[in-house]
Amino acid sequence: MIPPELTSHPSNHCCKLKKSLYGLKQASRKWYEKLSLLLLSCGYVQAHADHSLFIKVTEYAFTALIVYVDDIVLTGNCVSEITIIKITLHSHFHIKDLGQLKYFLGIEVAHSNKGISICQRKYCLDLIKDFGLMGCKPSSTPMDNSIRLHQDSSEPLNDPLSYRSLVGRLIYLTSTRPYIVFATQQLSQFMVAPTQTYLQVALRVIRYLKGCPRKGLFLSRKSSTHLLGFSDAEWATYVDTRRSITSYFFIGNSLVSWKAKKQSTVSRSSAKAEYRALASATCELQWLCFLLADLRIPFTKRLVHCRQPSF
Repeated sequence: MIPPELTSHPSNHCCKLKKSLYGLKQASRKWYEKLSLLLLSCGYVQAHADHSLFIKVTEYAFTALIVYVDDIVLTGNCVSEITIIKITLHSHFHIKDLGQLKYFLGIEVAHSNKGISICQRKYCLDLIKDFGLMGCKPSSTPMDNSIRLHQDSSEPLNDPLSYRSLVGRLIYLTSTRPYIVFATQQLSQFMVAPTQTYLQVALRVIRYLKGCPRKGLFLSRKSSTHLLGFSDAEWATYVDTRRSITSYFFIGNSLVSWKAKKQSTVSRSSAKAEYRALASATCELQWLCFLLADLRIPFTKRLVHCRQPSF
């Protein structure tokens, strides 16, 4: 549309956007387009497994750069190459160099000789504080194993937005807290019409976090490059649709991927549920292989463990 101040132009004309403006729907796409073209011109190659990952490999240096909206993490084994790309980015975008990675998108990173530890301590404490549970008694488990959530007729919440906000924050917290993945997956099924029952279950997850807000993941520097996966499924767990829950995670010696997701179709036996879970785990394993290949990391072993289905 033509701005109202430009009255001299005919009414059937439109404006051509030559520069992206912050806040427009096209801004993120234009920003990524400009950044990717610059990186490609500097000799970087876009990874096939993840298009937000850019890699540059020379005879003596390896540099990797990953982008999340307008936040960038840069790593490599050559300080001079890292310095050059920083200067290039600053000359085009006026970036702010924050030094060694310590805090990224709410994730705290600690480095040591043994490895890298990541957690979301501040994010977790802010969540507990926002819901007024700083003085509560911690729970030993995120969810009662005997409870299977389903659509019920309990009292609906007066403010469903607070429940949706809570579940959304829990989903982001699963980035470093795999123990709450299953409980969060269960709670996310009832975002449309949450009730008091679901809220109480969600508050129990927060009480569990209260007991261990510092807990996170440790990535060992001496971890092997073996890819080991574990696949499992609970048959007909979801009461309303009788669908099964697929759960799996992958480790080298360090946990790198985990998931709890409702299967897309109804399995008529536990064997079919296990095979569908195994298929999903295999797809994830294959993607990790592609990603390691892009990062020039050799892996010597790929193995997926699964529970033997009952016939």
